[in-house]
Amino acid sequence: MTQSGVISSSSTPIFKDQPAAIVRRSGNYKPTLWDAHFFQSLQVIYTEESYGKRISELKEDVRRILEKETENPLVKLEQINDLSRLGISYHFEDQIKTILNLTFNYNNASWKKDNLYATALHFKLLRQYGFSPVSSEVFNAFKDEKKEFKESLSKDVKGMVCLYEASFYSFRGEPILDEARDFTTKHLKQYLMTRQGQTKSVDHHDDDHDLVKLVEHALDLPLHWRLPRLEARWFIDMYAERNYDMTPTFLDFAKLDYNFVQSAYQKELKYISRWWSGSRLTERLPFARDRVVEIFYSAVALKYEAEFGFVRTVMTKIGLLLTLMDDIYDVYGTLDELQLFLEAIERWNINELDQLPDYMKILFVAFYNNVNEISYYVLKENGIHTIKYLKKALGDLCKCYMEEAKWFHSGHIPSLEEFIENGWKSITIPLCLIYHYCLITTSITEQDMEHLLQYPTILRVSGTIFRFIDDLGTSSDELERGDNPSSIQCYMREKGVSENESREHIWNLISEGWKEINEVKASNSPYSQVFIESAIDFVRGAMEMYHKGDGFGTNQDRYLKTKVVNMFFDPIPI
Repeated sequence: MTQSGVISSSSTPIFKDQPAAIVRRSGNYKPTLWDAHFFQSLQVIYTEESYGKRISELKEDVRRILEKETENPLVKLEQINDLSRLGISYHFEDQIKTILNLTFNYNNASWKKDNLYATALHFKLLRQYGFSPVSSEVFNAFKDEKKEFKESLSKDVKGMVCLYEASFYSFRGEPILDEARDFTTKHLKQYLMTRQGQTKSVDHHDDDHDLVKLVEHALDLPLHWRLPRLEARWFIDMYAERNYDMTPTFLDFAKLDYNFVQSAYQKELKYISRWWSGSRLTERLPFARDRVVEIFYSAVALKYEAEFGFVRTVMTKIGLLLTLMDDIYDVYGTLDELQLFLEAIERWNINELDQLPDYMKILFVAFYNNVNEISYYVLKENGIHTIKYLKKALGDLCKCYMEEAKWFHSGHIPSLEEFIENGWKSITIPLCLIYHYCLITTSITEQDMEHLLQYPTILRVSGTIFRFIDDLGTSSDELERGDNPSSIQCYMREKGVSENESREHIWNLISEGWKEINEVKASNSPYSQVFIESAIDFVRGAMEMYHKGDGFGTNQDRYLKTKVVNMFFDPIPI
């Protein structure tokens, strides 16, 4: 390997007519942080056999608390919010929807009147759980005669945090929520500066200290954009420190449920690690990234509940194969080889592989086996043959990879529009969601699959946001190793702006994309809320992974490493 990160696949030719050596690039990817021995050494403790009875008891205790009547609906909203952030609300969906149904039309109720916190919390929860229509005009009550948010609201820090979080559930064409976000961001930053400037000692567990932590957490990344499982791990620790309105039963159940689900992940990682080692793909393709944990993290983002282990293992296998294919198209393969692989995917014939280079044959066979496995599962469970759709989605992805390879080899720098038109598919999210849909949907029709392969809004917007947040986190590393320009560089070149200005523009596009996602969630979609929520959580996983650097490609993101360790390997002390 040379200093420029280029490697040669063969030596200098000896004979005159012998083909010249193929010069190949290298991504200089760092090795995985976790090896197979580590996974197999994991001690799975919180199993159904050892803790199932206690989990059932605590679950019933929480249910009784949630169903207990109260004169003040705000108490119930706060319980729902706490259960959601603690990561256990999924056990009580029916009870939560019943409560929110009862409060749906309480716009002028006394418990909300002139109460910013109650109004914002109610609005946030209704939109979070898909109640529609929920008008943002309720916040006009907190504006002055100039139709601006009252400055006096800044003293209500708890209400300001809640209004800030609520603003991220906005739709397009809701300027009042854009104003709310700007207003609360400004004043919450000022609040932090004031608190940091104070020199007097503060009790570690006082209410103000909790507020400071909530404000810092919110401004770092809003709750709506956070991955629920990672949020649960953070909030459980936060909740345990609260010396007011903390419900011990909620905390006990959250801890035990978290550890129980983590044990399910550990069993799955043991299996996936054995499968991955047995595939020997990293031996045959040593130039590519080995990222079992990071890809399993994305599978957990898609569906985190313990009972979806099969879905996670299948999606992790597909994700590992897609990463290898991405590295072949981005870094290693020649244009001629990449075209041959695309044609092989489109033919989908295991008997016609002779034209492929040896290093591509093993990857094709791995795809062939695993995609056919998904098709077999769907046929068995739903009676529909989906292989033509799954193959079509994989072929569409290869075409996008091929387009980017052509850009690289020709030195073409696309416009931002041209880049995104290709990039929202090449980020692999639409394909992953199509495969995921087949695994979690109990009744699939030919029409459903045809519509999915037309790439509806939820797939397009999810892929677009994922592409943008990936570019923000990985652009510097990719430029250093000579990859294609990202959306950031495309916009810089197109508009003649600085990198900071380009990044700000991309963040604005991400924010607008989230508004579209919110609209899809609130609309009468032909797809289930379960599937739509999976797509949203997939994007949330990217927000967590990339918003402080490249938590996937370079493995330098300590922030993400800590969170992954907490989510998969370190149980919460009981």
